[in-house]
Amino acid sequence: MVTHVPAEAHGDERGALLSFLAEQRGAIRRAALGLTDEQASATPSASELSLGGLVKHVAEVEQGWLARARGEEPAVRRDPSNWHECFRLMEGETLQDRLAYWEKVAAETEAYVRAVPSLDDTFALPDQPWFPPEGRVSVRWLVLHLIRETARHAGHADIVRESLDGKTAFELVAMEQGTSWG
Repeated sequence: MVTHVPAEAHGDERGALLSFLAEQRGAIRRAALGLTDEQASATPSASELSLGGLVKHVAEVEQGWLARARGEEPAVRRDPSNWHECFRLMEGETLQDRLAYWEKVAAETEAYVRAVPSLDDTFALPDQPWFPPEGRVSVRWLVLHLIRETARHAGHADIVRESLDGKTAFELVAMEQGTSWG
């Protein structure tokens, strides 16, 4: 998984954007590294966030935005009164199946971004009060938004993981790479 995006990442704007998104995805995936479903469902900090819930949330959000850009319905539609369900593993869901789903969504996102004729192509924003009426955004905006959303939750994931067992992002990178830290 990416831990550093070099200045010459893939030599083009699409490649650079996708590399930065992959870097942030990797941070969340690493935060969940080696956890059981019980640990992934735990909420060890003052927040109600869990690592399994964060993985589930970022996967669903990414898929929802990708579907919108494609002019499709999102795979998962949540009742607004049950919004919290996207932030926790529910009965029958596992950390591994949510990670696998996110990997599939990530591959679809990359394929879409690489195939779209222009990063300037636009699509309609959702009809929600926090977006401008009849607003449109570009595919470039979509990728930047996914980077921002994923990075925000990568920070949450670091805090939850450290609260859970004391492991920091640096230790997890070393663990992932099979090296020692410190």
